[in-house]
Amino acid sequence: MRNSRQGGLARERLIAALCELELSEREQRRVQRHLVAATLPQGKTLESFDFSVVPTVSKAQVNALAEGDSWVKDGHNILAFGPPGVGKSHLAAAIGDELIQRGYRVLMLRTFDLMQRLQRGRQDLSLAQDIHKLDKFDLLILDDITYVQKDQAETSVLFELIAARYEPKSIMITANRPFSRAIY
Repeated sequence: MRNSRQGGLARERLIAALCELELSEREQRRVQRHLVAATLPQGKTLESFDFSVVPTVSKAQVNALAEGDSWVKDGHNILAFGPPGVGKSHLAAAIGDELIQRGYRVLMLRTFDLMQRLQRGRQDLSLAQDIHKLDKFDLLILDDITYVQKDQAETSVLFELIAARYEPKSIMITANRPFSRAIY
């Protein structure tokens, strides 16, 4: 009788271990799929960012953003301004990478490329569907927004995207100058 109980426990442990292994492998595959879909630049992680080069950036604040538990769930947005070369894009990508590891969906695009895509959608009468497809991402990172040409058509599709995502989904924008000094 005792051997049959021990054999049963051994089978239960084996099944539990196999289930844990399967869940772990599924999670790893999910993370890899989401990293590919995110189009984040390679090697831009929190570990590779040198906080000593930009002392005005708080490592604690960046780590809190990377956890994403409140601001992403609540649909809040982040604006990152600063001169070229200080690491805005690196930090945006690193935060995106960390959020993907925590189960969020992220997409990072150069703003110019996204504007071109959305303008084609407007011409093809599929803008609403294109914007809706972006809703599957919890965070949309728009990199280098100040490099957009800013004609009426570009600002119009950008406004439609931002208006559609406002509150339900988060956006992170990087820019080389504050909006108050940008020419629109």
